[in-house]
Amino acid sequence: MRSREEDWSAWMSAALDGDEPSYRRFLEAVTPHLRMLAARRLSAFGADNQDLEDVVQEALLAIHLKRGTWDPQRPIGPWISAIARNKLIDALRRRGHRVHVPIDDVVDLVPDERQPTSDDEHDVGRMLGRLKPVQRDIVQAVSLDGSSVRDTAARLSMTEGAVRVALHRALKSLAMLYRGGTT
Repeated sequence: MRSREEDWSAWMSAALDGDEPSYRRFLEAVTPHLRMLAARRLSAFGADNQDLEDVVQEALLAIHLKRGTWDPQRPIGPWISAIARNKLIDALRRRGHRVHVPIDDVVDLVPDERQPTSDDEHDVGRMLGRLKPVQRDIVQAVSLDGSSVRDTAARLSMTEGAVRVALHRALKSLAMLYRGGTT
């Protein structure tokens, strides 16, 4: 029987080769783990959980944007944990905490099995509605529907580079909106 990290690695490897359903499985499997990491570490630093979902969403955005930096020859767990740790530190610093979090403290945790609510889907739709139409189309296609950058670029008559730039800017705008800022 394969471990969860072996599953994550297999799904991410397949996703990097263009397998969109594998990428969706990877993100769905990793999200509860990220939520558990964030909840545990926020609690350890005496912070309340008001930043929990921000940390999870920012970690997912970072994983999405940095997925090309993962080395398939190395374990994926430490890579995910490092991203989650950095986003947690960012959140705590925004609240005025000074933090030193050893990576060993965030490895091998049991994932939270909570299911997303219909309110989550409504919030995503509302936030997407605040993006420019092209950005909304790109985020919907690449991040939510799992289309490749190449296919999205062809459908929108754009270059792949332009799609990547627009996606990055849109995700940055979504992160700001999620944190309560304006774009």
